[in-house]
Amino acid sequence: MNNGLLLWADDEIELLKAHIIFLEKKGYEVVTVTNGTDAVDMCRRQNFDLVLLDEMMPGLSGLETLQRIKEVLPSVPVVMVTKSEEEDIMNQAIGSKISDYLIKPVNPNQILLTLKKNIHRKEIVTEVTQTGYQQNFQQIAMQISDCRTYEDWIEVYKRLVHWELELSGTDSSMTEMLEMQKEDANNGFAKFIRNNYMDWMAALDPTMPPVEHPMMSPELFKRKVFPLLNEGEKVFLVVLDNFRYDQWRMIAREIGDSFDIDEDLYFSILPTATQYARNAIFSGLMPNKIAQLFPDLWVDEDEEEGKNLNEGPLIGTQLERYRRKNSYSYHKINDSAGAEKFMQQFRQLERNDLNVVVFNFIDMLSHARTESKMVRELANNESAYRSITLSWFRHSVISELFKMLSRSNYRVVVTTDHGSIRANRPVKIVGDRNTNTNLRYKLGKNLGYDSKDLFVIKNPHKAQLPAPNLSTSYVFATGDSFFAYPNNYNYYVSYYKDTFQHGGISMEEMIIPVVTMTGKRR
Repeated sequence: MNNGLLLWADDEIELLKAHIIFLEKKGYEVVTVTNGTDAVDMCRRQNFDLVLLDEMMPGLSGLETLQRIKEVLPSVPVVMVTKSEEEDIMNQAIGSKISDYLIKPVNPNQILLTLKKNIHRKEIVTEVTQTGYQQNFQQIAMQISDCRTYEDWIEVYKRLVHWELELSGTDSSMTEMLEMQKEDANNGFAKFIRNNYMDWMAALDPTMPPVEHPMMSPELFKRKVFPLLNEGEKVFLVVLDNFRYDQWRMIAREIGDSFDIDEDLYFSILPTATQYARNAIFSGLMPNKIAQLFPDLWVDEDEEEGKNLNEGPLIGTQLERYRRKNSYSYHKINDSAGAEKFMQQFRQLERNDLNVVVFNFIDMLSHARTESKMVRELANNESAYRSITLSWFRHSVISELFKMLSRSNYRVVVTTDHGSIRANRPVKIVGDRNTNTNLRYKLGKNLGYDSKDLFVIKNPHKAQLPAPNLSTSYVFATGDSFFAYPNNYNYYVSYYKDTFQHGGISMEEMIIPVVTMTGKRR
């Protein structure tokens, strides 16, 4: 058994014989040297899994040796061993990127712990995480089959995302098992939506009796923004288009030191697409009401112009309808030039009660992934897709914006209009040339489909959706399916399979974050 090759540099190496024998019994091979120059030479000759380095040696000091070793083997973990507890030496060592720090006299178990942390961390984390998920698997399966309410589904989804994030940082083979469990959950969720969605739509109609329902898109301002304004708070609403709960959890880790975070989840309306869900958020109305009350601000599916060009005016209509006098601004950021311009105005925005900013990057990423082979390679699975989102967050203006917000007096609300799902299963559908192009929902007359596993709304008025024709139906894909036309079927399927899509019914698209944050430094 070989657990790793170690280099130990110490001018009193003879006194450490017992420690070396202990490590050899534990399966480590230990190469010893008595000075820094020999340590650097050894590192030139071969790779080591870890270097134990005495800080006080004749000739080259420990810190000088550390720097030279890092030039030769930049990624090798180096553990500094020292008698000194001087803060300055510790700071210099940490600044030179040591992996750990041990104070003499060291005992063998301390050394073993640092080896486990720095050489075996990934396999230990994989093993512990894998065991944890295996122990939870049956419990989650029962939880899925016992889901009766929207709160139950929120808890299941949160739990699945937790294990998805835990397993994605490991080499575990359990990820396939989790994918299957997510698929089961999404099948159950689709049945739940089919059975309850129309009742929720009735609950959103003020003329109908109240029905227990989750917070939905048109209620977001009323439930999350207006109460803060009523308390005299200034509110900054950040809307990240097409932003899933798992992506939020990654970003939450980044900003947790800067904000006190109150996390919630709510449900997007159907279709889970910008034109419907985001316009519903900003107007506080369901789509058919927007089309009816503000025909100039609603764009039908068959019209060429952009479907989300009127969001600023829609916010104004909602404030007016609630007789609110709050001053507000609206900005949409599509590129770095727009982001720069926005940040230059940040100080001027402080005079408003409410500022709303929409970031389109994640939606652009999901579309680019469909159209570009290179982007598809970069985001070739869920974990990589999350990683690119996190990288964007770290290196884009939004990170700078959050830093400024953490030091400001704003209450910050972060949310989205809908999420997305990786579509893998083609479902045939037939429509005329006026049928919309979205892969997760179709609306039109005389649509041809097998209704198994689909959610069909034959009376759009009851779902509070616009109906361009009397015979218009809406058809929604569920789980990870996507619609494909019989013409050119094989080409179409190979082009769109394994792409991120939205518009349909899945936990990833419908159960989405709305987070209220207060800067810790405000």
